[in-house]
Amino acid sequence: MAERRMFSKTIINSDLFLDLPSSAQNLYFHLSLNADDEGFVNSPKKIMKYVNSQIEDMELLVENGFIKKFDSGIVVIIHWNLHNYIPVSYTHLTLPTK
Repeated sequence: MAERRMFSKTIINSDLFLDLPSSAQNLYFHLSLNADDEGFVNSPKKIMKYVNSQIEDMELLVENGFIKKFDSGIVVIIHWNLHNYIPVSYTHLTLPTK
């Protein structure tokens, strides 16, 4: 997993993103910083605890199309490829979990 992440100003400067409460924006940044090379986060609850986030923040990110939540609890950053283009030669593929 990479040690650096980028954010597209197209997304983070949009009215839709800026209208979110700062707690939801903070959660989005921390989820993105902890995502794997394909934008998946397998421990969103841990990250929510680290940043003192509430479930409403996660729900707002889902409702506004910034993340997708799977039944397994894993989330994916929707605009990942817009934020972080990673050449295939540098990519570490997501490992499936049960």
